[in-house]
Amino acid sequence: MVTHVHGSTAEPRYAVLFPGQGVQRPGMGEPWRETPSWELVESVSRASGFDVAELLLTADQETLSRTDHAQISVFTASLLAWSEFRRHDPFAHVVAVAGHSLGEYSALVAAGVLSVADGAWLVGERGRAMAEAARGRPGAMAAVMGGDPEQVTVLVEEARRDGADLWVANHNSPQQTVVAGSRTAVETTAARAAGAGLRYSVLPVTAACHSPYMEPAGAALRRALELTGFATGAIPVVANVDAHTHHGGGHWRELCARQLVSPVRWADTLHVLHEELDSTAFLDIGPGATLAGLARRTLPQVPSHRFKAPAPHTV
Repeated sequence: MVTHVHGSTAEPRYAVLFPGQGVQRPGMGEPWRETPSWELVESVSRASGFDVAELLLTADQETLSRTDHAQISVFTASLLAWSEFRRHDPFAHVVAVAGHSLGEYSALVAAGVLSVADGAWLVGERGRAMAEAARGRPGAMAAVMGGDPEQVTVLVEEARRDGADLWVANHNSPQQTVVAGSRTAVETTAARAAGAGLRYSVLPVTAACHSPYMEPAGAALRRALELTGFATGAIPVVANVDAHTHHGGGHWRELCARQLVSPVRWADTLHVLHEELDSTAFLDIGPGATLAGLARRTLPQVPSHRFKAPAPHTV
């Protein structure tokens, strides 16, 4: 069920990529409902306090757009895909894993650093804390395309000098950078971007993720992280905040806490996975194929694939 996206599929050394919030869609759990891995849904529901089956099967887009709902839904859908990938291809050579923002928690579970229950509980606590922070200080995000990261950084710095609350949130690829901040700052920066010859798309979110706007969520997340055990792990994980390779252990508490308010260094992460960890193919696991697309744009010479969900069961 590995679907070809770009390049050869011969005996790959996979770097597995787990997506973050934003890829959720109604009914995304339906294809996995009749698989042996569906039992994970009950485990995640029990640990997180959410009715995950309802979110994956019957929730509408408005319900799934809530930060806490989106995060636990994408986390679970990603683990379902990972579980089925390992069941169908147990000998696939996975050399490392990484996750984009929320996806880092899926990656830590896949690597054996977090148990499913601990990962689900952390994602639940993180989602609730971020949703509360966004209610207290609503924000916005936008994708800036067509310019290199340095050009976007200059754009952001100019806006900041004019008093705008605006920061770089994600370095996604050489051609795409995401900015975050106040709704006013994000909306008014569109004119600056157009003047610089850049394409600009405001994202359908109400939180300024990976920016100082998330600082109010930090205390609750740190408390949850302190109560969580981080095991040695079996697979290296490349972290969002520093794009360095890490194994398991308690230092992940600080990495996860920093990630909440720090830019996601995704393009750098892809380079590390390929050039330092010697992966020969990227595998996007979870809903959609967003990360396969970013990998293709960042390292076009490296094959990119996605793990395709099975056809939904028909009664």
